[in-house]
Amino acid sequence: MITTNTHSFAAEALADADARMRIGDLLVQAGKLSARDLERALSAQQEMGGMIGRVLVRLGLVSDADVAGALSIQLNVPLVLAEGFPDLMPEVKGLLPEFLQANAVYPLRLEDGQLYVAMAVPQDAFVVKALRLATGYVIHPHLALESDIEKALAEPVEEPEEDGNDGFGDGSDGGDFVEHLKDLASEAPVIRLVNTIIGRVTDLRASDIHLEPFDDGLHVRYRVDGVIHAGELVPPRLSAAVNSRVKLLAHLDIAERRLPQDGRIKTRVKGRELDLRVSTVPTVHGESVVMRVLDRASVRLNLEKMGFEKDTLERFNHLLAKPHGILLVTGPTGSGKTTTLYAALSKIDADSNKIITVEDPVEYQLEGINQIQVHPQINLTFANALRSILRQDPDIIMIGEMRDGETAQIAVQSALTGHLVLSTLHTNTAAGAVIRMQDMGVESYLITSAVNGVLAQRLVRTLCGNCKETYDPGPDVRERTGLIRFSEPGRPIYRARGCEQCRNTGYRGRTGIHELLTLDEPMRRAIIDGLDANALNALAAQQGMLNLYEDGLRKVAAGVTTLDELARVTQDQSDA
Repeated sequence: MITTNTHSFAAEALADADARMRIGDLLVQAGKLSARDLERALSAQQEMGGMIGRVLVRLGLVSDADVAGALSIQLNVPLVLAEGFPDLMPEVKGLLPEFLQANAVYPLRLEDGQLYVAMAVPQDAFVVKALRLATGYVIHPHLALESDIEKALAEPVEEPEEDGNDGFGDGSDGGDFVEHLKDLASEAPVIRLVNTIIGRVTDLRASDIHLEPFDDGLHVRYRVDGVIHAGELVPPRLSAAVNSRVKLLAHLDIAERRLPQDGRIKTRVKGRELDLRVSTVPTVHGESVVMRVLDRASVRLNLEKMGFEKDTLERFNHLLAKPHGILLVTGPTGSGKTTTLYAALSKIDADSNKIITVEDPVEYQLEGINQIQVHPQINLTFANALRSILRQDPDIIMIGEMRDGETAQIAVQSALTGHLVLSTLHTNTAAGAVIRMQDMGVESYLITSAVNGVLAQRLVRTLCGNCKETYDPGPDVRERTGLIRFSEPGRPIYRARGCEQCRNTGYRGRTGIHELLTLDEPMRRAIIDGLDANALNALAAQQGMLNLYEDGLRKVAAGVTTLDELARVTQDQSDA
């Protein structure tokens, strides 16, 4: 797990209640915190317990460094940052590395019989006395972040000599090897390496971390705004240890390296609560691990802020307001389907409606909503859970994903008996969801009776507001791409350039593009007549539906994204 500045918080614990109040006041005075946020944090402190600094960091209102700065003022002890540490730690006779690590102490300099040290808890009289007795010097404590001290104390990870063994074996190793893996995974360099890899998530705004084993080592890659970026390269002999560390954190079986496994890590990175959904699969070079980042602080459960055009949102809200029927959200993995469903649920009044969800896994916990996690190992499948919750008298049911015909059949029956059912499907277009349900064995007349509408969704990267630049693509490009329908001739559009703020990608963040298919009377007749997805799409277009590509063109014309990004995401439709 990511180490928080526990020693700094311990330092705060030594101050009395009034002193802790002053830390909040100091943060307000420094402009790090608003008075209203401090009041909220103090209220939360009464419920959560703990020190006010820890509560503020947990709520994401301030960082560890902000709290340390306030403590420095309060304790009248100098604050030393990582860049203030010496390049080479001075050798001090009598100080053991184990003592320094256990007590988060780092020697800064030795001058005229006086030892200046960075400490996570500078007012810890016992540690200061132990330093004086062990060295014989006068001790001058400074305050520092525990994470900075740990990093400074860490030995560089050395590349072990190659012996032709990749450290994985054939998965049938004995207990000695498993114990060896555990020992490796518990060593400080491996722990710090994994912490660093996970810690980069917030800086990069990554949605996924990929640990991929190859001949030359473990390749670390991050998915940022839907695009993979290369990261660190872990030496081959540390690959198994790093993967084992992740598996230990996710409570997986590190001895089993031949079968896929799934788990979850709950951690805190720079004051933000993160959930990591962990998936492992065996490959020829070892286990490939992917960690999906579920950042509760950054998720936007607000339909108005998810990229919906005004007309599309109006029609989608109309479908949400219906008392019964099925509303589907479709798209590939990672296109924001579940987030859209969560936003839709958060819009519905949970006080006046009984809302139950069945998910695999439950990604975000919503207030006032009964959420069920499926467990196939004990036969709690989507279908079995749905059968049970119908006896719970729900008004609205959310199914994480329609994976099989049985689940689809129960969802249809639920919709026909007076429930509003929200679910997702893996199809490329809105019309494709109808064909997919038919493939699952649902009769066409049941689909037309139960399904109210289908929303297809993709995520496109949005332009960096700091460096985007205007240009005129010319009449030929406007005509060929269809942009001429949504942008007046001569009106400039934007393209990506790249700067430090967006890490030279030209993009920062993502937004949704949508196509909404509503099942009106002509569409129902077409489905009963057995028309294919292309014919259904053509009919919907005649009725005024804009497809994903066309909705994206509206965002290009508005300066939100670029033609290149839109083509990357909707290539199949732009070529059509």
